[in-house]
Amino acid sequence: MILHVGILYSRIRKDEKLLLNELRERDHEVEKIDVRKQTFDIGETPEEFADLDIVVDRCLATSRSLYATKFFEAYGIPVVNSHETAEICADKVKNSLALEGAGVPTPATKVAFTKETAMEAIEEFGYPCVLKPVVGSWGRLMAKIDSPDAAEAILEHKATLGHYEHKVFYVQEFVEKPGRDIRVLATDGDPIAAMVRSSDHWITNAAKGAETEVFELDAEAKELVQKASDAVGGGLLGVDLMETADGYTVHEVNHTVEFKALDGAVDTDVAGTVVDWLEEKAADAADDPLEVTA
Repeated sequence: MILHVGILYSRIRKDEKLLLNELRERDHEVEKIDVRKQTFDIGETPEEFADLDIVVDRCLATSRSLYATKFFEAYGIPVVNSHETAEICADKVKNSLALEGAGVPTPATKVAFTKETAMEAIEEFGYPCVLKPVVGSWGRLMAKIDSPDAAEAILEHKATLGHYEHKVFYVQEFVEKPGRDIRVLATDGDPIAAMVRSSDHWITNAAKGAETEVFELDAEAKELVQKASDAVGGGLLGVDLMETADGYTVHEVNHTVEFKALDGAVDTDVAGTVVDWLEEKAADAADDPLEVTA
């Protein structure tokens, strides 16, 4: 079955190139959709989208991702990932609530809306603890708070920033981990591959320069990946775990997940496995038009 696949993007990175190359090698038709140049009609499906079998959201900007996926669902075109999944994963508060509600081990977290109540939350956790932006990626704007003076300075800084999201204070316990965390790429909870990201810095993120190597998942980790995926609605996801004295904890699920670092760390054909799954999703949607989202 030859597919007509739409790729939503604002910049073609190595991750998108891997997908595009795999799709074209299988003779699928690819429609690259630059969301910066696209308009979306609330009433009619744009003509250039009418023949798409499935759309893959690779938008860099969260706002574009959320609106674009909503439009494609309104047009009745299968989109990966769904708007619901994107909405949950894009917001750390919603992400944490979904994981906690599904019984997935996740770091203790408190949310406050003023500097004063945020300071109370920080004092309850003690030092160190972590302050994160509710929307963000690549480990940006995260702060490890080691003292009351540091807490006051960081809270004051956030309170003076213009965007309303900075007025939401997401405070989390500091998890002692063995200098690394685990990134799992999964499709509807089924792991494709996993790697550890190791660093001397407390933020172990490949975008921050962490070293990567393949990681073999045990039964406990696989179960948590499935539960975490189900909690946010499934799809093509990056599930991040940390190892603790009490077992694994899932600190985040990512919806427009990057996988170039994983592709370089493992022997698995990552892009090929993702396209296998996309073909299955498109076939399922063709058989049952009501099942149009991941």
